[in-house]
Amino acid sequence: MDVGGVTFSFFLIFSGAAVFASLALYTRQPLIIAYIALGACIGPYGMSMVTDLSLLSDIGHVGIIFLLFLLGLDMQPQALWSTLRKSLFVAIFSSAIFLASGFAVARAFGFSTTDALITGAAMMFSSTIIGIKLLPTTVLHHRHIGELMIGLLLLQDLLAIIVLMVLLSGTDASTGTMGANLAVSLLSLPLLAGAALLAVRYVLLPLITRFDHFHEYIFLLAIGWCLGLAEGAKLLGLSEEIGAFIAGITIATSPISQYIAVNLKPLRDFFLILFFFSVGARFDLTLLGQVLAPTLVLAALVLGLKPVVYRFLLKGVSEKRPLAWDLGFRLGQSSEFSLLIAYVAVAGALISEQASLLIQATTIITLLVSSYIVVLNYPTPIAISDRLRRD
Repeated sequence: MDVGGVTFSFFLIFSGAAVFASLALYTRQPLIIAYIALGACIGPYGMSMVTDLSLLSDIGHVGIIFLLFLLGLDMQPQALWSTLRKSLFVAIFSSAIFLASGFAVARAFGFSTTDALITGAAMMFSSTIIGIKLLPTTVLHHRHIGELMIGLLLLQDLLAIIVLMVLLSGTDASTGTMGANLAVSLLSLPLLAGAALLAVRYVLLPLITRFDHFHEYIFLLAIGWCLGLAEGAKLLGLSEEIGAFIAGITIATSPISQYIAVNLKPLRDFFLILFFFSVGARFDLTLLGQVLAPTLVLAALVLGLKPVVYRFLLKGVSEKRPLAWDLGFRLGQSSEFSLLIAYVAVAGALISEQASLLIQATTIITLLVSSYIVVLNYPTPIAISDRLRRD
């Protein structure tokens, strides 16, 4: 048996995920916790049964791409613009508060100004995966809280892309080049959206209309469109997630969009299991002692501060108190973008190894604890309690 092959790795991951998920359900734990725990157990820093994490991480990232594509499929372009306008105030002020808080904690523990600034930037974002996956589908697509969450997460994603572009350009000695690259990338967003709308109108929809009785063809066309626009966005300096969301929203007006959404959900879940596995497997627990104290303080701050900030900011824009708390706790964690910021910054020698570990450890802890808080207290599709299970 080829123990180093992709097939054997998939066997270990999905068989192990089934075992860990069974244990999680019997002990009334969220399934996401099981996938991260499996990564820590059989990854390179555990039993070393799965070691090719770069490949698995790239494959798992496809799950996030499909997640954003499906999100776009269920949102009309007019509704998107209205949602973004409502969420702009909350997104800007909350990001500023979280940046300042993360910066203050890192500086208090003796990290350099650059380390502290990037750590604070990584704390600005909430998890798109946790937020969307733990919100019941009917609430996500048809109620006000779903609209607000989508708006906030999309604005945070755009902000995260700007941060990543700055970091990726940070090793360039020419500041003018960095600014030019950033400007080009931001201008690329409306150009990509416009080109996608034209392609959908004159190419995609005529093909769908003519061959809609070939279900396999529609399935392949949808996947090709999603991944193609994701790659196009990457070439323009944006992220694959933004490209996938544009791919979804441009065909949301077609009646076939709901058929595509239903059929792609199992594929999305397949890749998301790999993503959460890679999150657990990439973190070296033996190094946690180096940053344990700042990690616990920063994680506690994120878990405690984010729900409170969102509650007061949302109340300030005339949202009801129960909705404000609900949304605050659902967004009360760090993001998968935080992990990406840590990886990019340390690879470019912009921050120390300890600062990268601080960001990673804080993100993983907040993902775990926030999942518990939401699953045990609010309606979700994977709630342990029958009373809270919704989809």
